[in-house]
Amino acid sequence: MPKNIFNAAIMALGMLAMASCGGARQGEVYTTIEGSVWHTTMRVTYGGAVNMEDSVMAVAERVEASLSPFMAQSRISRINRNEDMAVDGYIATVLAESQRVNRLSGGAFDPTVAPLVNLWGFGYEQGVDEPTQAEIDSCRQLVGIADCRIEDGMMVKKSGGTQFNFSAITKGFGIDRIAEMLRGQGVENYMVEIGGEIALRGVNARGEKWHIQIDAPTSGVADHDRLWVVALSDCCVATSGNYRNYRDTSRGRVGHTISPTTGMPVMGEVLSATVIAPTTMTADALATSLMAMDAAAGLAMIENEPGAEALIVVDADGENRVLTTGGFPPRVDDGK
Repeated sequence: MPKNIFNAAIMALGMLAMASCGGARQGEVYTTIEGSVWHTTMRVTYGGAVNMEDSVMAVAERVEASLSPFMAQSRISRINRNEDMAVDGYIATVLAESQRVNRLSGGAFDPTVAPLVNLWGFGYEQGVDEPTQAEIDSCRQLVGIADCRIEDGMMVKKSGGTQFNFSAITKGFGIDRIAEMLRGQGVENYMVEIGGEIALRGVNARGEKWHIQIDAPTSGVADHDRLWVVALSDCCVATSGNYRNYRDTSRGRVGHTISPTTGMPVMGEVLSATVIAPTTMTADALATSLMAMDAAAGLAMIENEPGAEALIVVDADGENRVLTTGGFPPRVDDGK
């Protein structure tokens, strides 16, 4: 989760539409909150006229205070520095899911890769321009989420130098917590989107399933070229890719996905991966896993995960090729 969690005040709430068909209640007002959270964009749209800005931001602050490695006094930062090993419920939840996805992916997903991510200059500590093999090998000895556990409410790490960066699962987890809050307030229809990860329930203001665009993997930060549009409800979506977060070195272009096994940036055939799953936390972790796996092995993993589907874009001799699991939703015409 990037530093400087809150950039600017949330924009004013705005009425989107009056729904009159489908699963939305007759005449239901839809409200949107837009702004920045966790140093990325946020858009929360829900059926209801009550201003829930304060509640949304309170959830985001609690997630940051627990799980952000960019916040010096967060609970996970204190654990990383071995100052206070006590965990909370948020850390326990993401640790358990991280270890599960670590097993599913054959080790491709591992938040204890943090020292390597930092070493390569993509993390929460200053890295080096080009790490030596000795530096890489030294950091690799610290990686191993399977060797971490919680005992009597305290984190037991693989070694004192082991650090956690749950960024590849925290954003999804935080979205799930915001969605949970909305349901607790009686909201039946919503879309919670933060930095491209999305939780969906019910229908949009037109009484239809939510139409979600999947971007093509292009390098421009502001580029959002359409690859696919799907109509979804009661599920969560996450996309991962190396095509925007990378840097150029004498070894060539390197992306932010670091292999826990080799300690090197993964620049394989998979350019981007989109996962649909029951929770955004799971979708987030699985999408990251796919970026560090062979395309065929990654799709096989998703096929065996209940409630999950995936779309990946691979580089096939310089041409982008789209591969999907058997149940991935078909394209829809969104009228654009």
